[in-house]
Amino acid sequence: MKPNPLARFLSPHQFLTLQRWERIGSLLLNILVYTLLVLYLLPMVFMAASALMENRQFSDPNAPIYPARQVTFEYEGKARLVYNVPLESGVRQLALVKPGRTSSQFIDPANPAAGLITWQGYWRQLKGDYQFHLSWESFSLLFRTLRLVNLVKNSLLMALITEVGVLVSSIVVAYGFARFPLPGGDFLFYVLIATILIPDKVTLIPSYFMYTQVLHWLGTWYPLLLPFFFGSAVYIFLLRQNFRSIPRDLDEAAMLDGAGPLRILVSVILPQSWPVVITVSLLHFFYIWNETRQAALYLGIRPDLAPVSFGIQNFQSVSPIQNSLQASALVIMIVPVLVLLLSQRFFMQNMIITGTER
Repeated sequence: MKPNPLARFLSPHQFLTLQRWERIGSLLLNILVYTLLVLYLLPMVFMAASALMENRQFSDPNAPIYPARQVTFEYEGKARLVYNVPLESGVRQLALVKPGRTSSQFIDPANPAAGLITWQGYWRQLKGDYQFHLSWESFSLLFRTLRLVNLVKNSLLMALITEVGVLVSSIVVAYGFARFPLPGGDFLFYVLIATILIPDKVTLIPSYFMYTQVLHWLGTWYPLLLPFFFGSAVYIFLLRQNFRSIPRDLDEAAMLDGAGPLRILVSVILPQSWPVVITVSLLHFFYIWNETRQAALYLGIRPDLAPVSFGIQNFQSVSPIQNSLQASALVIMIVPVLVLLLSQRFFMQNMIITGTER
């Protein structure tokens, strides 16, 4: 353990007091961080729990907050619901046989031979006896209603095509801004960055007119794919800033070995920039996966070409049931989470390798 340099200037008692306060501060900080993390994850936990609940559980105010169903007991050929009934001997779990407003009759599932038990009171005031149960009916409805495999395939194919286009174009433009003395390069870069401030609503109508009336691309993927082959201002900015942080000495050393600009980009710049390239790739994948507005404009007449986000949005409007909504939201969210978890290891590994190579 590395010695604390303050130990030379403090008495043993003062040093122990300082260490104690450091531990208390670290403990309080950890409690705060974990508390904020729990609060942040609560909506997602509720979404997953709601997706696994039965429809009847939402209409029961006495139902628990976790997925569960009311216990039943088979009596006289019918499934009877079990309630927590307060009696003189205490609260017992009894199955309702004959409901009534002023009195109801129950049967004891543990001892049905004892006969019916009469309870005075309105049976709807009783709380049901619930047991933990996961219901997959909302997911089965989702898979029966939607051609989910085709929707996911469309989204992944769109993400792959646009990923290649936006990465190649953005990397080439960012490399030009970062390494070549272009005439008016700074002004052009500022104009490019200024386009980030233009709202999408301003270009929506002209773009729609161009794609549908001039190019006749309505009902095709072209309006969703081709714009990304001209780069993205946000991605160009991120890549350019990273390229500028790489020492030019590496470029000069490669030029002495006979490497041209393209070879320098591929062999020198990109190996040092994998973290930002992966970050840009993830940002673009999440954007394409959650894209609904452009799909609604151009693919509304072609449901066979629709991505998963647009297809699930239509499903939510047709089936506005809470657990179905939560189930569809969970399905559309799980793929980006898996992609992030799978790519995180490579992202962190590349960051460590890049840091040691510089």
